[in-house]
Amino acid sequence: MVTPRPMPRLRLQGFNNLTKTLSFNIYDICYASTPEQQERYIAYIDEAYNAERLTQILTNVSKIIGANILNIARQDYEPKGASVTMLISEEPIVSDRISNSESPGPLPDAVICHLDKSHITVHTYPESHPDNGISTFRADIDVSTCGRISPLKALNYLIHSFESDIVAIDYRVRGFTRDVTGKKHFIDHQINSIQNYLSRDTRERYQMIDVNVYQEHIFHTKMLLKDFDLNNYLFSVDKQDVPPREQSEIERRVRREMAEIFYGENLHKGLQI
Repeated sequence: MVTPRPMPRLRLQGFNNLTKTLSFNIYDICYASTPEQQERYIAYIDEAYNAERLTQILTNVSKIIGANILNIARQDYEPKGASVTMLISEEPIVSDRISNSESPGPLPDAVICHLDKSHITVHTYPESHPDNGISTFRADIDVSTCGRISPLKALNYLIHSFESDIVAIDYRVRGFTRDVTGKKHFIDHQINSIQNYLSRDTRERYQMIDVNVYQEHIFHTKMLLKDFDLNNYLFSVDKQDVPPREQSEIERRVRREMAEIFYGENLHKGLQI
């Protein structure tokens, strides 16, 4: 995949009003055979990706894309799951108040200095099936920026920050901005696939499918991990301790779960995998 050359820098009339939104669905699959193992897996995921850890990941995203954090809201849910929302800005923060480390950026009464409409959010969904032993963890992430900063810079970091067996990515550029002559520009960078912005090692690790609507600046990429090692999907068990016939059945269930998520409705319409 060839990375497109950047477009010449636009001389804009005022603020860049283009909105660039990058959305992820990231899935981790696990096999936990007993109710006790399923509960332990969910507890492990809930702890590994609690609101505090997610806040650190999103803080790193804001640094990678060159954004300033204005406000953070985060929540751990009972019995499981977590959410974090960050309001971010491209422009330097101007505030006569100094906030503490728990709430980076200006406090609410200083947010009037904010000119962008940008945010980063993450929501987690751990779940398990009581009958077939399959447990899944899904993280939904949105990085939406308005201005010159691009969420595409955070692509590889976010994929590697989670145990990503399957990734579904949507990228869209909306609105328009004007240059100094008054001409409207509906995109300010060249792109023909999200894969253009993935690192080589990421592209080599995943099987990928693109569905793009170029004229509408809508790009969609699905990613499925190529290598399959059953040990990576067994929770608290080594495959050497599992009888060969049971190993085959577990692998069939896990692969079926991954295929259903990756291919979606197409799998049920007779798509061969």
